[in-house]
Amino acid sequence: MKKLYLALISLVMMSGIVKAETVELVTLQYPPYQYQEEDEVQGLVVDIVYEAFRRVGMDTNIRLNAWPRSLEMVRSGQADAIFTAYKTPEREEFLYYSNVILMPQEIVLFAKKDSNISFNGDLTALANVKIGVVRDISYGSTFDEARKNGMFKQISETTNLEQSVKKLESGRIDLLISNKYTALAMFKNLGFAGQFKELTPSIQSVPSYIAFSKKKDLAGLRDKFDAALKEMMSDGSYDKYLSAYSD
Repeated sequence: MKKLYLALISLVMMSGIVKAETVELVTLQYPPYQYQEEDEVQGLVVDIVYEAFRRVGMDTNIRLNAWPRSLEMVRSGQADAIFTAYKTPEREEFLYYSNVILMPQEIVLFAKKDSNISFNGDLTALANVKIGVVRDISYGSTFDEARKNGMFKQISETTNLEQSVKKLESGRIDLLISNKYTALAMFKNLGFAGQFKELTPSIQSVPSYIAFSKKKDLAGLRDKFDAALKEMMSDGSYDKYLSAYSD
């Protein structure tokens, strides 16, 4: 009887009936890439991440937090991975970054429609302009390095993009820096569509990644995710997700 029981257990495990391991992911509210409606986390990047981990053979649990909280969770090992993260030297100290770009993002400046501020790509011209940023968010090496070197005299920090957008609308800041499509989605959600203008050229096109906790030694899981994401790009499914959100 004991041998029969063990044989049945083995068959169940081999058949894949045993529940897949769950990977714990963290990110931020960042439409249209990732956002929560009622109890469901959804979005373009969420769909891609779900499918990649499905191919790896793992379930996923995604939590949306303020970005500093998500960074701390993956730093301390409370979460397995974080997305959509820009690559910075500081973060590479505690994260194994994917070797495959998860989503390229265009970093731009927005002003109120009636603003007389112009931008020709020279960040030094913005030294005395009040610019809204979200705390602990990277805006790519071009802006981050300029800020680190003290180029901007009037930086206004908030804890999330919604707060920064409301500051721009009320005139408490002159410019907002953000991922282009995330800002446009936020303008629409807040009822501010058409009230702001994008300043061109863009500051930088920045690759964003999924990155895995070094605290939990997840370089191997990173490699499996990379293989699945490459497969999605090769078989056309990655582009299908992009097309679904292209309007």
